[in-house]
Amino acid sequence: MSMNIARGICAGMLALTLGACNEPTALPPEQGFGPTPTLPEPQSSWIPTVNIATATGWANGAKPTAASGMSVQAFATGLDHPRSLYVLPNGDVLVAETNAPPKPEDSKGIRGWVMKLVMGRAGAGTPTANRITLLRDADGDGKAEIKKTFLQGLNSPFGMVLVDDKLYVANADAIVSFPYKTGDTEISAAGVKLTDLPGGPINHHWTKDLTASADGSKLYATVGSNSNVGENGIEAEANRAAVLEVDRATGKFRVFASGLRNPNGPSWQPQSGALWVTVNERDEIGNDLVPDYMTSVKDGGFYGWPYSYYGQHVDTRVSPQRPDLVAKAIVPDYALGAHTASLGLTFNTGNLFPPSFAGGAFIGQHGSWNRKPRNGYKVIFVPFTDGKPSGKPQDILTGFLDNDGNARGRPVGVKIDKQGALLVADDVGNTVWRVTPSSAHAAVK
Repeated sequence: MSMNIARGICAGMLALTLGACNEPTALPPEQGFGPTPTLPEPQSSWIPTVNIATATGWANGAKPTAASGMSVQAFATGLDHPRSLYVLPNGDVLVAETNAPPKPEDSKGIRGWVMKLVMGRAGAGTPTANRITLLRDADGDGKAEIKKTFLQGLNSPFGMVLVDDKLYVANADAIVSFPYKTGDTEISAAGVKLTDLPGGPINHHWTKDLTASADGSKLYATVGSNSNVGENGIEAEANRAAVLEVDRATGKFRVFASGLRNPNGPSWQPQSGALWVTVNERDEIGNDLVPDYMTSVKDGGFYGWPYSYYGQHVDTRVSPQRPDLVAKAIVPDYALGAHTASLGLTFNTGNLFPPSFAGGAFIGQHGSWNRKPRNGYKVIFVPFTDGKPSGKPQDILTGFLDNDGNARGRPVGVKIDKQGALLVADDVGNTVWRVTPSSAHAAVK
């Protein structure tokens, strides 16, 4: 390595540490939540704040802290970077053990090298296991005594959904299907590709999440952007930052909703029947911009990215501007805090939790890497009434950061199991947690 390159790397690392030292003090986190979050003026920054929580894992049987009236225990441990979950009709739980695929064109140069280095500290640099594991709690004690490789040889799988006798898996670049019958503990058949999904050598946001319509005729795949704010060129964003509607019979797809920087957790709200997603918003304009959010997605709706945020708040970094698109940008339904990396979303469709939880949303917040102080690193709940958010967020699981600011765990996917408990995939703790009400607080059945 030449002296100039070495100096450049050192300078880059120093910049990552000090890059936003002139930013004003962050707002109280709660101001970035709700239907009308506080949106301060954007802060100019040539490089983002980097405030990584070093991944350490859970030691000596430690676990997250459950909210008052709730309990948490490990459903399964010893996993390899578990990210997303799916509950089969017989109660078996599928967990995608996965990480990013090779992305040779993403974040090139010294800045990209440094960013990959520090992101590795957050637990995001491990090789992908490329498999789906089946977890079975046959005796009903809330712990999976069966842990078996269900599918392997995949390509950074994330989303999963069962329709009739086919299990659909969203890889980083395609949706593939596999035959399934109730009770199967493994699938050895080769996958059949239904359709390609945007991938390629950049694949900046690689996770592709998945759900199906009630009648099973359509699949809905979430696809994140190929950049922060279009810096790789708008041509690199074809069919990205979007929810795609896929015809299950033909594999043909169309853009259902767009302008969603990094949507995940597609879920149907049980009262309204509307499709909702969480969305990770853009970086590099301050500690409090832009809040991540969850929103219902409308057919043909445009939600701003990259040209604007939270409706008509124009992002001046984007060129060329598109005032015609900004004019029709839809304001999201509910903010989830700036840089919280809200990746998991599921609605409470069970009857285990108290009645006040009926139809509400559980959200897995993976946690910030570019905010001071840190934000997220917890699982929250937002109550719903008549299909709409109707109150402040409530902490469900906390304690993922230790007293020194290290990440013992990072929550990602969330799902309701067959008994109505909440399952949480923790990709740093390599655990699936199970949250239930304390007996005195359980719903009357």
